[in-house]
Amino acid sequence: MMHATYYSLAAPLSKRNLRPCGRWLVVVLSLCAAPVALAAAEAPLELKAGDRIVIIGNTLAERMQQYGNLETLLYSRFPTLDLVVRDLGWSADELTLRPRSQDFQDHGHNLTDHKPNVVIACFGFNESFAGPAGLSKFEADLAKFIQETTSTSYNGVAPPRLVLVSPIAHENLGRRTLPDGSKNNANLKLYTAAMAKAAAAQPGVVFVDLFTPTAEQMPKSAEKWTINGIHLNRYGDAQVATLIDAALFGPRPATVPADLEKLRAAIAEKNLQFWFDYRAVNGFYIYGGRKNPFGVVNFPAEFAKLRKMIENRDRRIWAVARGEAVPETIDDSNTGEFVKVETNYTQPIVITRPEEELAKFKLPEGYEANLYASEVEFPDLEKPVQFEFDSRGRLWVVVMPSYPMYLPGTPVNDKVLILEDTNGDGKADTQKVFADKLHVPTGIELGDGGAYVAQQPNLMFLKDTDGDDRADTREVVLHGFDSADSHHSISAFTWGPDGALYFQEGTFHRTQVETPYGPQRVHDAAVFRYEPLTEKFEVFISYGFANPWGHLFDRWGQNFVADASGGANYFGTAFSGQVDYPHKHGSMRQFLKMQWRPTSGCEFVTSRNFPDDVQGNYLLNNCIGFHGVLNYKMREEESGFFADPVEPLLQSKDQNCRPVDLKFGPDGALYVIDWFNPLVGHMQHSIRDPNRDKHHGRIWRITYKGRPLATPPRIAGASTRELLDLLKVYEDRTRYRVRRELRTHNTEQLMTELKSWVAGLDPQDPEYQHHLLEALWLHQQHDVVDQKFLEQMLRSPDYHARAAATRVLCYWRDRLDKPLELLQAQANDEHPRVRLEAVRAASFFHEPQAMEVALETLAHPQDPYLEYTLKETLNTLERRAKAGSQ
Repeated sequence: MMHATYYSLAAPLSKRNLRPCGRWLVVVLSLCAAPVALAAAEAPLELKAGDRIVIIGNTLAERMQQYGNLETLLYSRFPTLDLVVRDLGWSADELTLRPRSQDFQDHGHNLTDHKPNVVIACFGFNESFAGPAGLSKFEADLAKFIQETTSTSYNGVAPPRLVLVSPIAHENLGRRTLPDGSKNNANLKLYTAAMAKAAAAQPGVVFVDLFTPTAEQMPKSAEKWTINGIHLNRYGDAQVATLIDAALFGPRPATVPADLEKLRAAIAEKNLQFWFDYRAVNGFYIYGGRKNPFGVVNFPAEFAKLRKMIENRDRRIWAVARGEAVPETIDDSNTGEFVKVETNYTQPIVITRPEEELAKFKLPEGYEANLYASEVEFPDLEKPVQFEFDSRGRLWVVVMPSYPMYLPGTPVNDKVLILEDTNGDGKADTQKVFADKLHVPTGIELGDGGAYVAQQPNLMFLKDTDGDDRADTREVVLHGFDSADSHHSISAFTWGPDGALYFQEGTFHRTQVETPYGPQRVHDAAVFRYEPLTEKFEVFISYGFANPWGHLFDRWGQNFVADASGGANYFGTAFSGQVDYPHKHGSMRQFLKMQWRPTSGCEFVTSRNFPDDVQGNYLLNNCIGFHGVLNYKMREEESGFFADPVEPLLQSKDQNCRPVDLKFGPDGALYVIDWFNPLVGHMQHSIRDPNRDKHHGRIWRITYKGRPLATPPRIAGASTRELLDLLKVYEDRTRYRVRRELRTHNTEQLMTELKSWVAGLDPQDPEYQHHLLEALWLHQQHDVVDQKFLEQMLRSPDYHARAAATRVLCYWRDRLDKPLELLQAQANDEHPRVRLEAVRAASFFHEPQAMEVALETLAHPQDPYLEYTLKETLNTLERRAKAGSQ
């Protein structure tokens, strides 16, 4: 179907929305970067009228578009040259490794399409993780890159002038949980020197050394330059922009004609529209394998219009740079019209009112449903997709009426809403808009004092810093997720009990994310694992999913993944061992027999409002064919699980009903998000089909009439001891939200309280081992390694706890004394679940002994999951051994 496409050097990179910020406009020009005493005639780079400047490279280049500082300096310094700047930066790109989704090269963003007179190339950071051993390869690759770039006439007239920009230094942020950068900086210094040498060997190539001045200036700065040690924040980007500007052109002119705030705003608007083009959502339907039969009708006209809009914004930048007055609004009347799209949907469209839809629900005896919220009471509740409850019991939901993607000229305004039931009647009565002007936010999770929100192709962190329930800071924290298909993009966010944020994406995608520990790459679907505290990011499961849109953990930390398109459901432990890019895990059996597809969202029943006979059941939304919530009775089987279908919890006769997320709320009721749409799917209908609904959405609430609802626990404002005691409660979702709250507590104080709490637990309590496990997980949540406590849990009398502790061992492996010896004991445990976790954990090691540990499990009874996981682990370890011997 799709092949891994490695984009040639005549290729692109990425960009991001820019927001004007007056303070940083001043900083851009007033920062005291190391002065470079160069006369204008001696400037290393000479620009000419009409020059087209193309920036390529890794996240350093990508984030330049996010802030616009360098462009502001360029346009204001050269107001009469009418420059054209295009930033093709892309997270984690390397000189020879730049994967893109299928046929991206046909979208018009190669160097030959942009015809540069100047290429600014930012490489070396991701390559540096190969260390001294990889230096010779980097030098050879760089020499080839320089030769090709400086000898290719991309504009059909002459080769471009080339500027090589080194990586910045890795900043030591002084945080306990982050690397101090010393190891990375040793490598970065080597690779920077190699770039300087290569540039000096090629006449006309300009080299900008960012590593040396940033290594010198970062430790002296009163403000931090980066968000994670390697990626610049707004302040740092302004600093680096001045370094580049001074290195290329010498001292700043004493005055410039431009109003810098207006100039930056004009650049931001141009970059935003270019972003919608360059990083267009749904590329697989624009230029990829599914462009026929629908995309070829509408997209050529859309992108022709968008590119003319971008040209209009170039002209606006030139005018502002010269100090000329420009209209408040941009006239795009010269950009052409859209193609009219006819529907292929032949069924009658009937938009039912909420009360009409409710009347079409069928629930098992004793259950009832009520409307929690709809677009009738809250017009902003348009196309809700994922939700979560905060520590005050309020429901946060992302809505995306702009789905499936941006329409040129129509501003995006997707939102994060906060809904609240203030009188306890089971219906929301107030709404706040936490954030707006988002673009296709396919997922949300609360935590760390804010909200993590997917905004394709990035993960953003939004935070309210002044208490008005409105996000006033927005930061891109992870870049590089592909967006070839907007309903395959990062979604289904959930916290693991280990303190990591898990989320996933579907097939067609080529994702690569830059981290302080090295780049992470995957193709064609994955589940991701991100630790915000440590900035560790990894591919948790690399598997040939179609479109996984559901992930949850049970009370013992075992995880389960629902794959939407095919309706498959998997026991996650068995295929979450490490597999090195570009390899993927082989096909694995499901833990339940598929009844319907596609599915979206899953949940375990742990609510005392529901009857005893459904506790522990697996609930699964389905949104085509069967419209409702499927219900499965779970049972443990050998090392894994199996589930049998029972009567569905919810069935709807309304074909508009599209359940896409579900969770138990603080009151013990089950809440279900209804996307509500007469037609869904990109392959079946045009993305621009006029019958796609954009303005409806409902949230339903299901309760059992014969049992009382829970009193929502007090989480926000509770003391540490009160929160620790809430970790004893039955409901999984309560403990989930308590762990999330405890993430924000001071680590040292929490560990002191936790030690006292553990000492006060009753060893005769039937849940004693689970309480201890919750304490171990809190150590993970705060990245506090306690080997003695871990070893205690590895020998727990309860195999569930031993299995969970084995996974903790896996993630603490680099900071434990003799971790493989500990793992060897687990590989010989009497219970197959523990052995399964041990075999999985062995795949994370690079030592030869790991294979021996995994093989020891063959001395014990096998089952299909053990056999599968052992095979996958051995494949990984054998490939590493082979690579190490070459």
